Amino acid sequence: MEKRDKGSSPMAMMGSGGDENEDVKTTMRTAETLLRLVPMALCVSALVVMLKNSQTNDFGSLSYSDLGAFRYLVNANGICAGYSLLSAVIVAMPRPSTMPRAWTFFLLDQVLTYVILTAGTVSTEVLYLASKGDTTITWSEACVSFGGFCHRALISTVITFAVVICYAVLSLLSSYNLFSKYDSPVLTYPGKGIEIATFHG
Repeated sequence: MEKRDKGSSPMAMMGSGGDENEDVKTTMRTAETLLRLVPMALCVSALVVMLKNSQTNDFGSLSYSDLGAFRYLVNANGICAGYSLLSAVIVAMPRPSTMPRAWTFFLLDQVLTYVILTAGTVSTEVLYLASKGDTTITWSEACVSFGGFCHRALISTVITFAVVICYAVLSLLSSYNLFSKYDSPVLTYPGKGIEIATFHG
């Protein structure tokens, strides 16, 4: 009788497939963890640049705290940095994903994307007014007198928009992680000709 190759047995093949799936999950978990740590570093950078942003000269003194838009940018980056770190730690833990966890990441990623986008948008508007001025609202061209302040504010705002891009990617990822767990069977009501797609985990 010919000896059977153990490597080709169904049990061995199943074990190999399980190992491959586990490797894929580990790789995906590592990639998502790193993707969540990147915006944390960017948020801290934008935060530090803006916190140190003040200038005093013959025309007076100007600080980020004098403008509500820049205070909001600081707070938004601080919140996003904390969330990014916390979510990265949770994702890095080798535990099975659950629907409540997937929904939580999906909702928070969406909310914080809009929070940081708003921070970048309002800061851009203030920078435009400070650079170009607006006579209708008696806003002078402050960047002429406080060029260093405007330059640092611009750097912080640009970094903030980099965070927006990261969070947009995270939102897409969390959307995929959530909705890929659903299938949508169609329920047909006899006699009414109505078909309704329902979702369940």
